[in-house]
Order: sequence, then C-alpha cells, then structure tokens
Amino acid sequence: MSRPVSRPVNNVGSHRKVKPSPIAVYVHWPFCESKCPYCDFNIHVREAVDADAFTAAYLKELDHFAELVSGATCTSIFFGGGTPSLMPASAVAAIIERILKRWPAADLPEITLEANPTSVEASRFRDYRQAGVNRLSVGVQSLRDESLKMLGRGHDAAEARRAMHLALEIFARVNFDLIYARPGQTTTEWQGELEEVLGYGAGHLSLYQLTIERGTAFYAAQKRGELVVPDEDTALALYDLTQNVTTRAGLPAYEISNHARAGEECRHNLNYWNGGAYIGIGPGAHGRFGGFGAAPWLASSLPRSPERWLKAVDKADWGVGDLIRLSSRQRALEILMMGLRLASGIDKARFAAAAGVPVEEILSAAATARAAESQLLENHQDRIVVTPKGRRVLDRLLVEIVA
Repeated sequence: MSRPVSRPVNNVGSHRKVKPSPIAVYVHWPFCESKCPYCDFNIHVREAVDADAFTAAYLKELDHFAELVSGATCTSIFFGGGTPSLMPASAVAAIIERILKRWPAADLPEITLEANPTSVEASRFRDYRQAGVNRLSVGVQSLRDESLKMLGRGHDAAEARRAMHLALEIFARVNFDLIYARPGQTTTEWQGELEEVLGYGAGHLSLYQLTIERGTAFYAAQKRGELVVPDEDTALALYDLTQNVTTRAGLPAYEISNHARAGEECRHNLNYWNGGAYIGIGPGAHGRFGGFGAAPWLASSLPRSPERWLKAVDKADWGVGDLIRLSSRQRALEILMMGLRLASGIDKARFAAAAGVPVEEILSAAATARAAESQLLENHQDRIVVTPKGRRVLDRLLVEIVA
C-alpha cells in the first residue's frame, strides 16, 4: 500500500466531521507472550499488562473517533495483534458494546478475534463467544512439531488440533492460518498437511508463504546463512499446489492468500481490499475514512509504543498520531493495489466512484497491454482482473503496470 505523504491534520478534533459510508473497526492488541522470529508486526512482549487501563483507553479512543466519524453504521469488527486471545473476555465485550453503541448496525456485524491455539488461550474460546465474537481466526501455522518449534510458536501440533476442534465446536465461522514455503518443506509434505487441515471442515483458510522481513530474527539468521528458505521455483510449486488442493476442496482463493467456501469470505478484509472505510484503534493501528460528498479521505496512524499510546489517550482521548489528507492519486493507488489482490479484480465503475478517477489514469497503458498479452491480467470493458498466472508474480506485476 502506498504511504500517504500529504500534509498532516495536526489536530483531529478541530477537523470538521465527516459522514462516511459504512465502516469497519479494527482493534489492535499489541501484546504477545513472545515474538515469533518471522513477525514484523507491531507487537510487544511485557511481563505484565494493565488490562483495565488499556480497556479504558480503547473505549476513550473509540469515543473520540466516533465524534469525528458520526452517522455511520458498523459492518465488521476485527480484533488483531499481537495476540488478542490474551485479552480478558470482559474487555472484548466492553469494546464490542461501545462500538455498536457508537456505530449501530441494523444486522449483527461480523466480529472476528485472532487466537493462538495454546491450551490456555483455547480455554477462553467460549468466553469470547459469550462476549460477542462470532468468527474466530486461529493461528495454527503448522501441524508439524518441528516446524512449530522453528517458527517460534508457543504451541505444539497436538494443541493445534485440539484448538481447531474446539473452535469449530463453538463458532459457526472459523478461519485457520497456516504458513508454507518453510525451510526444507516439500510439496508432498505440504499437501499432506494442507489436506489434513481441510479435513476439519473450516470455511476459511489463510495460507501465507513464509517471507523474510527486514528487522526480524529470521532476516538476521538468513544473512548469517543459518536459515535457507525454498528457492523461487519451489515456492511457486508450493503456491500452485495450494491453489489446486484448495480449489478441489471447494475453498478457492478469493484473494492472493485467502481461501473460502462461497459465503465464508472475511467481510472485514473484503472491506479493506475493496477500498472501504475503517477506523483503527490501539497502538500502531491505521484507519481510512471520510470521502462523503466533498470531504477528503483521511489516513490515520497511531503511535506504535503501547506506553506512549496509553499516555496520549489519557491526556487527549486518542493516541495523538497522524491524520493525513489523501490526495486523489494516493487514494486511487491504494484501491488499485488492494483490489487487484482479489480474484474478482476491480470493477471499473466502482473504482471510479470510490477513487474519483478512472482506473485507466492510474495504469500504464503500454505495461497493461503487455501484461494482457502475457496472460497476466484481463482488461475487460467493465473490469480488470489479474489472472491465476499473474497472481503468481503479483508484486512485480503491480509495480510494472502502475503509471
């Protein structure tokens, strides 16, 4: 996603209110018991967390953004992290209640919570369901003990299997996260693991290729020659296998890394990928909202440090981060980069309405034509879609076709 560079709005409270389209709400819980060596998210390990103080701060920040973004309805809520399954269920319930009080929904929104499958955290699944969560995303990552140890996970394969059974028993909608293209992984091994996970019958899988991000422990290990990931050909073979196995099982990819049965797609993430409005609260959270009438689209970002964020909320009712007006081009680029991740691609009329410019103004005509000739994308009169072949090289393709 492109980073906004427009002049910040320094005082969010002084900016005039906007009346947006329906919104999603993202709640970031930044704490983990340990940091996985592949993770570059905004997570923090603390010996103790004052859950009451953080819950009160979340409610304050929600109220603050609700004053700015009034008159909207909430379509989805997502508790991410970090490890939200370390949150007290009472905190989750209080946050859900406040969100739905501030942005009432005619229908019950999708409410997702990310959870680790350790025995301690799995024991809270029923409490989260009682708190109002109706969709659980379980960070299984692997069903091989040696891989879980290598990935720095706090659970073993037996715990993962028990948590998967329990999640499906308690929640009607469940997602399982897995990581593939791990060091030494073969297509045969991955197929067996993937087919076992599919056998549980969840309606949604998030299947991510292991990527080595700068600043992580894995990045340093790779630099030292201590970590060797599959080469590009092997990674592509694993990707192709993933598409074939999930499609045969009735969970085709609807986004580059996400697979679902029809009707089980994650509505919260679809809102991101379709350029919808969302509020982000908590340390390091981001948001995009506005765009009603002549109002600009705004990009919010909050301080990453939990302690700094907490102090700021105590003094100013929000984390006092950046609130930036997005230019038309910035807004259009974000919608393009996100929308082309979807198997359904971008509806051109919808893009023009959301971005304010035709998609053709953002694309290089020559590069787009070359990509179409190479069968990497299909440029129809009403829609532009990246083909399965193009999704194999999506990052490179996006760079090439943007004007």
